[in-house]
Amino acid sequence: MDKSPFLTEEHKMIRRMVRDFAEKEIRPVAKQLDEEARFSPELTKKMGDIGLFGIRIPQQYGGQEMDTLAYTIAVEELARVDSSQAATIAAHNSLGMGPIMNYGTEEQKQKYLPKLSTGEALWAFGLTEPNAGSDSRGTKTTAKLVDGHWIINGSKIFITNGASTINIGATVQCVTLNDEGKKEFTTILVDANTPGFTRIPMKNKMVWRASDTAELFFDNVKVPASCTLGKQGEGSKIMLNTLDSGRLSIGSMGLGLAQGAFELALKYSKERKQFGKSISEFQVNAFKLADMATKIEAARNLLYKAAWLKSNHKAFAKEAAMAKLYCSEVAREVADEAVQLHGGYGLMKDYEVERFYRDQRLLQIGEGTSEIQRLVISRYILDEYTNRE
Repeated sequence: MDKSPFLTEEHKMIRRMVRDFAEKEIRPVAKQLDEEARFSPELTKKMGDIGLFGIRIPQQYGGQEMDTLAYTIAVEELARVDSSQAATIAAHNSLGMGPIMNYGTEEQKQKYLPKLSTGEALWAFGLTEPNAGSDSRGTKTTAKLVDGHWIINGSKIFITNGASTINIGATVQCVTLNDEGKKEFTTILVDANTPGFTRIPMKNKMVWRASDTAELFFDNVKVPASCTLGKQGEGSKIMLNTLDSGRLSIGSMGLGLAQGAFELALKYSKERKQFGKSISEFQVNAFKLADMATKIEAARNLLYKAAWLKSNHKAFAKEAAMAKLYCSEVAREVADEAVQLHGGYGLMKDYEVERFYRDQRLLQIGEGTSEIQRLVISRYILDEYTNRE
């Protein structure tokens, strides 16, 4: 996996460091945290201690100032062991810190980024609502400007990192009105301790059970107009541009999960004996492993190319959608075959592959469904064709 032409020695070092951490610190507790559906601030702090928070944030704000590919590899290596911890890092870096870094004022960056780069605090991305999922412009949460303050009312749902004890706020898309009274969208930074802002953990999840998922409620929440992120009316652009980077995060999680499930299947198939030999020696199973490895390699090349494009300030949105789509669907296919190779044991919680099989399911839904990715990709390729004519 480190033969890719996109990788430098620094990237390979990041992989070794994060893999070692994931094996020593995360794997021993992943099963228990999943069973208890418990978010661990302690484990989160340990991830912060090795620099996984703010990995792309400039050093002047407390970050590591590494490129997108380094971040991609870090998320991949976490997901290879546990998707819950990968989700915490991915949502915080891309969706939590990303909008503040890319669109915040210097005052906003100085206020929030140093705290968010250590692992001691988390920030959430408040876009999805009960009736605004794939249709992000269906937002119903409102913000009215009154005497220099925004008054926010509404709710958000399925918000990663939104309700833990170390969350300190959220970026929220709201419906506002311009000077002509027309509807627009604006993003607003809301601190967690603001009166009227309620954060409730969502329980009984099938997937990512050790990550924090929340519902957010706004009841006449009052914040200064200076909490506006970017310009008024640019909220939809800010949120959708942020999702382009977020797709690389989900692609990284899909790739890492697929790699981890493949390794579990390979190990089990070498150890499991039937008819006097390892089941990996049967051609039907050897071919399954070959197909899994091939799909993973193709997914890795596609994802790394998209991350390289972003790192080098080139257009990457189409490739990000392709990587998100393909990596998440490869994760589904590989996890399914990994369970098949485990047979009945693959359905038991005593075996890690059972958790991998559950966790992959969100990847085809989160940050844009597979159907939405195909819509995004088709628009790009049709536009490209039209522009060639």
